[in-house]
Formats: sequence, structure tokens, C-alpha cells
Amino acid sequence: MTGRGRPRKDKSPDKKCAKGKTRPEEIKPATLLKCTGKENRGESQSGTAMEQKAKEQKKKNHTEEKPSAQGKQKEETKKHSTEEQQRTPTEHTKAKTCGARPKTTVGIKKTHTAKDSPKTGKAKTCGGNIKLQEKFPKEVMTMWPEMLKDATKASPQTAKAKTCGRKAELQVQFAEEPSKDNLDACVQTPKPKARAGKVKSPPQFAEKTATTPLEKPKSIVRDKRRADKVKSAEKLPEKAAVDSILSKTLVNLKIRKKEISDAAEVVNKITNAIINHMKQKSECFKEVGNPLRSGSYYEKLKISKPDEFDVMVPMLVDRASVEPFGKDGAFYSVGLKRGNNPLKKFQEEDTLSASDMLKEFREEVKKSVKGFTEWEVTKKKRGCPAVTLITQVKSITISLDIVLCLMVKSSWPSFTNDGLKIEGWLGTKVKREYKQSGYYLVPKYEGNGNREDDGVLAKDSWRVSFSHIEKAIMKNHGSEKTCCEQGGARCCRKDCLKLLKNLLSELKESDSSFDKFCSYHVKTTLLHACCSRTKDTDWSASSLSHCFQQLLQDFVAHLESGELNNFFIPTQNLLSGPGPKKCNMLACRIREECDRGFPIFQQKLQYGHKVTATS
Repeated sequence: MTGRGRPRKDKSPDKKCAKGKTRPEEIKPATLLKCTGKENRGESQSGTAMEQKAKEQKKKNHTEEKPSAQGKQKEETKKHSTEEQQRTPTEHTKAKTCGARPKTTVGIKKTHTAKDSPKTGKAKTCGGNIKLQEKFPKEVMTMWPEMLKDATKASPQTAKAKTCGRKAELQVQFAEEPSKDNLDACVQTPKPKARAGKVKSPPQFAEKTATTPLEKPKSIVRDKRRADKVKSAEKLPEKAAVDSILSKTLVNLKIRKKEISDAAEVVNKITNAIINHMKQKSECFKEVGNPLRSGSYYEKLKISKPDEFDVMVPMLVDRASVEPFGKDGAFYSVGLKRGNNPLKKFQEEDTLSASDMLKEFREEVKKSVKGFTEWEVTKKKRGCPAVTLITQVKSITISLDIVLCLMVKSSWPSFTNDGLKIEGWLGTKVKREYKQSGYYLVPKYEGNGNREDDGVLAKDSWRVSFSHIEKAIMKNHGSEKTCCEQGGARCCRKDCLKLLKNLLSELKESDSSFDKFCSYHVKTTLLHACCSRTKDTDWSASSLSHCFQQLLQDFVAHLESGELNNFFIPTQNLLSGPGPKKCNMLACRIREECDRGFPIFQQKLQYGHKVTATS
């Protein structure tokens, strides 16, 4: 627009002004008056002469250096003030800018106010520029006077603005509009397109801006990142140590194949002998079905040694009335309906006596094992539904629980409606198949056997059992069908359960007050955890340590709240027996082991290593 060697004509033919860059000392007062005033127009030079003079003056300016000393600026300011005093009030009001706008650095438009320009009484803006308050953020406007002062001291250079025959006022050079997020832009001053010289960024202004409170604390962020890296590096050895301990513990918990085959051989032999005796020589139990092998061994969850086996001996009841006993939905009274059923011998007042049946069944088991001198029938435990046999196979003592049960082929009790929430984990189709498979009732009660409810004694009640469903879930535990199969990805669900069972077993050995806690509490915790973390990737084998500690947190949360709902019957609280005091004690011990990196596992590993070395 300006300073390109071409004169610009005013809109009015009466007004013409030179566009060339002229020095202040070469501008004559008479020339200014002739260009701007109306009184002396006739005595002024012709337009052609003025244009020629402007061209000559512009060529001269290109060859000469631009004055940048502070002293020359003061002289120019004095000259302008002297000329302003000589001008009449009429000339002040009629003086207008007929050249291009004053040159400023890119990004800032200078606003001429009454305070900045003493030429006129009324403030005028160059080309309708917006106000500084609208252009700059609030934070910069509060710092503006001080910034302006420092910048003026640091840089005496000014941008030349061409007006009609005289220099414009001094203007401070700023780079670009700063933003709220980054004031560093104020320091970087682009080079203005001034032909006479280059404007340098004021160093004092740069230092002032760099220390503003809005500057990003890069050093603090850098130090924080370094500290985080050091902290994560310190945690790596701890995580690696825990992973190693858990992996080695799992290896120690693995049962040897030779031990499995030896134990399975003697257990299968005695089980077949008992079933054959019941069918052939017993009057009441001659209709027993095929044995249902359940429990941790058959679910592939047994740890350390194959020393415990559970076998259920079912008796089918087609037509029976099953009524709840108590309020938690876990216990029921059973009454046989019409028909020839050999179990009617044990029915009293439409109620099948569980205690009488169990007593008779126990006697038949004793008869069936008389020929097996290596097996011994243990003393009956109160409330226990099983007849327990023990034997010795090499160095392992094996116990076998023979459990009498009733198989009910009907819909599940209403208390189970809100249970078995496996839709998101195994799917609704699998759940439907499970619920169509019937359920079992075992002769078990809690508390005082003589407690009566609706005319039925507690010792004659039956507890509902879903052992067959638990076994099916553990064998097909993945949300994907190929989970833990050949060619499929492995998960750590069973490994986590084994570790938690082992931890509970070790704590029970060290403190007898934890005897009321059993492995079923641990299994139930895992089932709930699998329903909350349904994907196989949530239980990746490579994340064993993380998954195990999550399972520990779940178990501790149940202990601290004193509530662990039965997976199939949500109304039954499995932790009502131990009580809140014992639950809190166990939770504290588990937390302690977790925080210290499982020293109880480390001791076992050291002990096992010594035994292996000496053997």
C-alpha cells in the first residue's frame, strides 16, 4: 500500500500529497500548510512538480540509512510540536490522513486516541481498527502500561507512517496477538517490512514476558516426568518378584500324574463296589442312579495332593412336594406324593426324614466296604451329609465322601430366580440348559437339629445343591468356546482360584480360628468375579499377578462387608456362619500377605526347595 514508489491521489482533486519517504528535516512548514490548508492552495506548487519531487526524494531515501538514534527522534518530536503550535485550530480539525496507515508489525493494529495523538481533539482510528481491549486478552491488558514502557526504553526504533507531508507518531513494535494459553508469542517479534532498516525485538521485553505467571512451568513438568519414571522403575522389581512367587507356587501346587492315577484307581474301585451293593443287596436304595463325581478333583481344581474325593449317590424322586425350610431359600422339606417309592419308609406325616435316610444309608455303606480292609469308615459328624471313608495310598491319606442325595427333575425353586447371572459371561442359552437339568437335595442342616419350622425339624431338612452346574461351569468357563483348549488362548481363572484356596489353607493351618471358612467361599467369590469381568481377556494368563490380586480384593471386600451371597441363591449369605469378627480378622491377614508380597508362599517355596535338595 505505502512506500512502493507510487504517489496516491486524494479523493478530492484539490488535495494531493507526496507518498515518498522524506526526512523530517527536509519537510518545510510551508509545504505542510500548502498540502493541508485551504487558504494557501493557490500559492502552492503544481501537482506535477510535487510528484517529481516526491520521486526524487524517495530515491534518495533508499540510498541513505534510516536514523535510529534516540537523539534524532527527540529532534523530530520537537519539530512536530513546533509545527503543531504554528497551525491554526481550523487546520487541526480539518487535518486528515491521506496516505496509507502507519506501518506496524503483523498482528497488531494501533488505535490512535486522544492520549496518543495530540493532533486532534477527536480520537480517530487508522482504517477503523478495533480497540485494544477487544483485541488482547484481559491478562495482557493489565500488563500493557508496564510492557509499553519497557519496550519503548529497549527499542528506540520506530515504524515510519506516512501522513500528508509529515511523520506519524512513534509506535511501539509488537509481534502478534498473544493468547491466554501461551504468552511466549509476545517474545517472538517478526521482522517488519521497513526498507530503511530492521526492527529488532526488545530484549528487556522478552525477559519481562518470560517471567510472567502464565508461562508454562516446563521445568516442573520435566521433573515430574522423571520422578514418575523412577517410581515406575522401582515398582518393576516388586511386580517381577510377586509374579515369580505366584508362578513358582502354582508349579508346587500341581499334582503329579502318577499320584493322580494311583488315587483314582483305588477311589473308582471302592465307589463301584458301593453302588453295586446298593443296587443288589439294599431294599431302600436299590434304585440309586449312576454316581455323580463332583468336587475340586473332578473340576480340575485340586491342589497339592489328590487327597479328597466327592461322589454323590442320587435317588430319583419324580413326584415330590418341595417346600422352603427357613427364610434364606437354601433348605427345604420334601414330601413324597402317591406312588410306590421305596423311600416312603422314611416318610413321617408327609415329610421325608433326612436324618433317618442318612442313618440307613450309612449302615449300607459300612456293609459294602467290609471286604475292603484298607478302607475305614470315619465317625459321623453333626450336620454332615456324607459318609467319609479314608485309606492310605503310599504317602498320601485319601478321604472319600459318599453323599446320599435326591435328584429332582422339575423347575428350580423360586429363590434361584435372581441367581446364576451368567448371561453376560456364558450366555442365555447355556443358562437355559443348566436350569432344565434339574437339581439335587442333600441331607444337611445348620445349627441345632431340633429347631422346628412349620412342624419340621432342622435335622430332617434338605439343602439344595448345584454341584453338577458348578462342575459344568468350571469345565467350560470361557466366554469363548476355545478358552484353555488346544489351539485357544489360556486364561488364569482356575490358577487364581487355586492360589486363593492355597492361601486360605495356609492361613487356616497357622490360625485355627479360621476353621469355619472353606474352599466353597473361595469358589463362590470366583464365580461372582467371572460374572463381573466376563471377557477372557480380563483373565489373560499373562496377567496372573494382577488377576489374582483383584480376586483377593473381591474376597476381602466380601469379608469386610460380612456378605457373600450364594451364587445360585442370592438370599443366602454364606458368611453368616463365621460372623463379622472372624471375617475382619481373615481380611486383615489377607491384606497383610498381599502388602508384604505373600511371605507365606515364600516360606513354603523355601521349605519345598530344601526337601527337594535333600531327597
